[in-house]
Amino acid sequence: MLAMSMKTLAGVRGTEPLTAGYRARLRTRTFATASLNKPTAPREVIPVTTVDGAKLRVHAYGPADGETIVLIHGWSCSIEYWNPQINAFADRYRVLAYDQRGHGESSLGTSPLGAQTLADDLNAVLDAALPRGARAIFAGHSMGGITLQAWAARYPEQVAQRAAAVMLVNTTTGDIRHETDMLPLLNKPLTVAHKPVTVFGSPVRVPQLLSETVLTVPVPLPGLAPVRAIFKARVMNKYATDDEVDFSLGIVRSCRPLTRGLHAAALADLELGDAAKYLTVPTTVIAGSNDHLLPERMNRPIVEALTRTGHLADYHVWPTGHLSNIEAAQSFNAELAAIAARATARRAAAG
Repeated sequence: MLAMSMKTLAGVRGTEPLTAGYRARLRTRTFATASLNKPTAPREVIPVTTVDGAKLRVHAYGPADGETIVLIHGWSCSIEYWNPQINAFADRYRVLAYDQRGHGESSLGTSPLGAQTLADDLNAVLDAALPRGARAIFAGHSMGGITLQAWAARYPEQVAQRAAAVMLVNTTTGDIRHETDMLPLLNKPLTVAHKPVTVFGSPVRVPQLLSETVLTVPVPLPGLAPVRAIFKARVMNKYATDDEVDFSLGIVRSCRPLTRGLHAAALADLELGDAAKYLTVPTTVIAGSNDHLLPERMNRPIVEALTRTGHLADYHVWPTGHLSNIEAAQSFNAELAAIAARATARRAAAG
């Protein structure tokens, strides 16, 4: 069914109304919380075109000669999703961020979406924007964490050459279709009179057609109060501030519906297996105890793979929803700063 969804969505590529200006305004609103606002640091725009013709929006903030932090956003987000981190680090680091294909102002291109495309796009960005010989700190959120694992598996020789350390945030190795708790009814056993319905001893679950339709249909996400309330309850945690909710929902609403649907279909079928074992640099994993989209248990295979290879630097489970770098920005920034400091110390010790 997801394959059918992909074909249906691909058939309407390019037919969406042109609302780029409206989407851009959703990404660039001003909030009382200064860290959520547009960065004021110097910005370099780096043109990147992939082999299949997708044009990626790539920005580098901060000093050109600073050590590099690479930020990779997740599903339905954009460069602006990282404003709290760009604002916190661009005074002393070169902060590199890009819109994944189809997101923000990047185009979709023609290649099928999946692990290979995610990996190749990141590699194209690094070829264009990471100075030769430089080793960056990488942070990938959700689909961005999937991107880093896919890149490491496809380009294992690049990991030690280009990465000093990695952060994987609210992410997974796959099996999203069956494991997500995003919507309360999806992937849950059906019940009658509060008792589970079983067939030959196995629970009967909500039909996948329903869940796939909800996640892949390319319709705009409205900004109504009920949508905002559901977004806070299912994507974030109950302590998220009004600014954090409005900022995050605006970012997600700014994503083109077609992009959201196509990537949801591709991600639901994605399986990375033990790709995390190719992350052969110190890697920190952060999960949210209230994450319904990619629950904490979905991070554990990554932790186990990194533990086996000896490259797990740390594993944190914070009381956040799916957006840990926004919901716990202070803790996230402190962790990222500590990782960068340790990487600098290792380089200094190595001469």
